[in-house]
Amino acid sequence: QLHFVESGGDLVQPGGSLRLSCAASGFTFNTYPMSWYRQAPGKERELVARISSVGGYTNYADSVKGRFGISRDNAKNTVYLQMNSLQPEDTAVYYCNVRRRSDDYWGQGTQVTVSS
Repeated sequence: QLHFVESGGDLVQPGGSLRLSCAASGFTFNTYPMSWYRQAPGKERELVARISSVGGYTNYADSVKGRFGISRDNAKNTVYLQMNSLQPEDTAVYYCNVRRRSDDYWGQGTQVTVSS
């Protein structure tokens, strides 16, 4: 059974940093691209970053380019999102995601709040 455990969300001041983690199980992690999405109150869920199966390719939403970094450790079945220079507009629930056989699978989400 496919399962994610996300962690790392917190309340942080503008300009601060956080590192999110998503530990995955139940599928062959190192053969799938992984993504982070976020959903702010009243808004649709949006793609934040994606990384290829072995980590050689990444892409980012324009709103986070240069501030966020996605990485993965296939030995630990874990994907990370390093978030720097956080701004209030980054406040959202962050979800890790895998698309497997045309189906999307989601973690439970971790709350990131950026506020002074």
